[in-house]
Amino acid sequence: MIFIAFLCWCNGTRLAVKRLMPNLIEATILTGKANGEFVLIPRILLIPIDMPFEFKRLQFPVRLSFAMSINKAQRQTLQVCGLDLEEPCFSHGQLYVACSRAGTPNCLFVYAPNGQTKNIVYTNVLD
Repeated sequence: MIFIAFLCWCNGTRLAVKRLMPNLIEATILTGKANGEFVLIPRILLIPIDMPFEFKRLQFPVRLSFAMSINKAQRQTLQVCGLDLEEPCFSHGQLYVACSRAGTPNCLFVYAPNGQTKNIVYTNVLD
């Protein structure tokens, strides 16, 4: 399933993800005094102190703030739209609907492994 996603940084700042990498998130700040600024968020080492045992883990200091499926996004216009195309669209027209949610092309951010995805087209419908 393809989702449109925004993140919330540790301090409550809303972010639009531009690029996801294994150890870094590239994002743009959407709220507050720093609105429009580009940020790089590294994975950080977390060591909980309120557990009866010790462990360490690396994670990003963010949480999902807002996401919706392509079907839920129909008939909506979003100021900024990010698409995760790690899984290809599963029915005719979904890629068009997903890409057309952003008001302008420069507000659309697409994550597609290897820069490619499948677009399902039923040619018999076009005849």
